[in-house]
Amino acid sequence: MNSTAHYRPPVNRSDRFFNTAVRWLADHGVNLAGAQTLTVLGRTSGTPQRTPVNPLTIDGREYLVAPRGNTQWVRNARVAGGGELRRGRRSRTVRLVEVAAEQRVPILRSYLDKWGWEVSRFLPEGLDTDADDTTLAEYADALPVFEVLS
Repeated sequence: MNSTAHYRPPVNRSDRFFNTAVRWLADHGVNLAGAQTLTVLGRTSGTPQRTPVNPLTIDGREYLVAPRGNTQWVRNARVAGGGELRRGRRSRTVRLVEVAAEQRVPILRSYLDKWGWEVSRFLPEGLDTDADDTTLAEYADALPVFEVLS
C-alpha cells in the first residue's frame, strides 16, 4: 500500500468537534486517555498548527501514530522534524523521527490495543483493530509512526 494513498480527514462536524474538544481538554491539563496537543510549524505557512495526539510509550520509548494516515500534521512533522507536545501548562519541545515501515508492526499493535476503540474508523479500508501482524505489515506504510525524542 502506498503511504500517501491513505488519508482520512475530519469529514463532518462531529469529527471536528471531537478534535477541538480533545485538544481543548489537553490544553487545559485534562488527561483524556493520555491525549496531548502536538504543535508543529506548517510546512508552507510557517504558522503553528495544533492537533490532538495519543502518545504511546513502549519499553521507555515514546511514539506518535497517525491512524488517519498521511495527515497535515504528518506532512508538517516530516518537514519541521519536531514540534511541541503539551498537556495543560506542561509543554516540551521534541524531535520527531519517522520510524521505518518495516519496524512499525509492534508499535501499531500496541497502539491499536490501547486506542483501537477510538481510532478504528480512521484506519485504511480492509484494516481493523484485530488484524494479525502479517496484515499490519501490509498496511504499515499507510500508517505513519514517529519516535518522540527530547
